[in-house]
Amino acid sequence: MSITIRELTPGFVGEVSGIDLTQPLTAAQAAELEAGMDRYAVLVYHNQRFTDDQQKAFSRNFGPLEETAGGNVTKAADRRLDPEMADVSNLGADHKPLARDDRRRLFNLGNQLWHSDSSFRAIPAKYSLLSGRTVVDAGGNTEFADMRAAYDTLDDRTKAEIEDLVCEHSLIYSRGTLGFSDLSEAEQRMFKPVRQRLARVHPATGRKSLYLSSHIGTIIGWPMPEARAFIRDLTEHAVQPRFTYSHKWRQHDFVMWDNRATMHRVRRFDETLIRDMRRTTVAGSTVTVEQLAA
Repeated sequence: MSITIRELTPGFVGEVSGIDLTQPLTAAQAAELEAGMDRYAVLVYHNQRFTDDQQKAFSRNFGPLEETAGGNVTKAADRRLDPEMADVSNLGADHKPLARDDRRRLFNLGNQLWHSDSSFRAIPAKYSLLSGRTVVDAGGNTEFADMRAAYDTLDDRTKAEIEDLVCEHSLIYSRGTLGFSDLSEAEQRMFKPVRQRLARVHPATGRKSLYLSSHIGTIIGWPMPEARAFIRDLTEHAVQPRFTYSHKWRQHDFVMWDNRATMHRVRRFDETLIRDMRRTTVAGSTVTVEQLAA
């Protein structure tokens, strides 16, 4: 059976069939899927019954994996998964839902904000690959926004204005908008802001996109209130329904997306229920802007 990609959202989301991702890929298959990512930016697969090792093996077809250290407040002893698997479930190490006031749960509520994975790292992520091991019937959709289309539809004046702008990204900013500000000194050092371009160019396709995220706290050289108001305006533009897709999860769905061309967020769900979602992240290879020394 050959790989087929059916378009779900024009030029943005494709549904892949004709391949079992739990089995080793040939070089030709990996290249075909990467070409699909360059075309669409989001690919959806159904009935992919991964083990963690199989998911990691598939993900490595597209580059080395990013480790999760530095992206959460979960202590090493409390982790459910190994360092190459991001635990974006609502579960603790005992595989039970976290308590409502659990610090880890409150931090993870930031995933409900529009963001790009690892934009808070000096070298941001390439792909995210998310496996729905146990899904919920109501809520919990993952929404995606096409940042290429959002850029394309800006007026020429705005495109010129953002061309050379640089933003600061940090988990301190995104969690702060939710009132989560009780960070230790070590966490504040770990989440130190990094700089990213506001308009970026995709290295494979050459297409420009907006590089937005809830992790943005300011624009370099701008007064912070003005910067945040402008970023809010751009975000409102970027997440209009015409640019977005909402994925309703089925058991064993697998979705991969290109963080260089998208934003995403998860929607609310009943957190007394188990929602086991496991993400691998393919590391990026370049900075979007030269990082200045502290």
